[in-house]
Amino acid sequence: MLGDGLRRAAAMAMAAAIATPAAAADVDRRLVLVTLDGLPWTEVFRGADPARADDKTFTTERALIRKDFLDPPDRRAALMPFLTGPVAKQGVLLGDRDHGGCAAVANDRWFSYPGYNEILTGRPDPAIGSNAHGSNANVTFLEWLNRRPEFRGKVEVAASWDVFDQIIPPRSGVRVNAGWAGGGTAGPIAALQRDAPRLWPTARLDGFTQAWAMEALKVRKPRVLYVAYDETDDFAHDGRYDQMLWAARRADGFVAELWRTLQADPAYAGKTTLIVTTDHGRGTQAPDAWKHHGPKAPGSDAIWIAAIGPGVRAGAAPVGCASQSQIAATALKALGLDVAAFDPRAGAPLEIFR
Repeated sequence: MLGDGLRRAAAMAMAAAIATPAAAADVDRRLVLVTLDGLPWTEVFRGADPARADDKTFTTERALIRKDFLDPPDRRAALMPFLTGPVAKQGVLLGDRDHGGCAAVANDRWFSYPGYNEILTGRPDPAIGSNAHGSNANVTFLEWLNRRPEFRGKVEVAASWDVFDQIIPPRSGVRVNAGWAGGGTAGPIAALQRDAPRLWPTARLDGFTQAWAMEALKVRKPRVLYVAYDETDDFAHDGRYDQMLWAARRADGFVAELWRTLQADPAYAGKTTLIVTTDHGRGTQAPDAWKHHGPKAPGSDAIWIAAIGPGVRAGAAPVGCASQSQIAATALKALGLDVAAFDPRAGAPLEIFR
């Protein structure tokens, strides 16, 4: 009997030793959420549009664009090699309407502030009717996380658009580095940002946002990082299709750099989920509709959603149309948390996990 007891104790100890690393990883799950403002699903899944790329109204550098994005045999891979390659193959890429997929916003506004609020809270707010809405009264999942002891001070945002200071307001306690004023005045990144050309007064260049995001990962190592790029939307509003394409490819490269950094760092490797999406789509009904979005631009409710990480089931295809309102819950589930504890009114997690 004593021998059996000793054997049982030894087996239990061995099982505990084997389980401990996995359990520790579960306790320390991490998340990187990324948005590419207004990047349409058509470009993500089809690559560059030949008609727009060859239209001198929209594309000044037509020869370069043809070489970079139209001549390659795989236009999708030419534009977004990381998103349509490793992410789509090892994780999920939802919203390909050409092949029966679907992803859409739940709000009826189809522009940025309502979209970001929906992404971060899990539900639309009909009271948000303008990008100048001001301080967000809604609690984002980032703010909710930052109130929890295990996440306090470990949630950060790096965003090109300065309105993120209001979407995730100071009340949240979340460290938000947004727009041209973000990052302060000290240090090499701030110095470069201060002296850079300001193409748009409310949005800094995405390269600076990437630099701040990389600094956060390498220096402070937050458990949750949200990175919001903006150039794809602003160049589209400017009618510069060539620049929008280059901005999309740069952003894809930035996301790939984030992922490589995560996989090379023991603090993140094997326990970090990456979610990538957009706040709205673009119009589809006229030759210049791609420049616009909103209720008067049909089709701009269509979006795309991507995810990769240790718990994501490769190639998962949720039933029905994936909703922007499901992203907050999906992020919380990736962290091992119950969305009902955050907000029972939020959309359910996407069915993409093992």
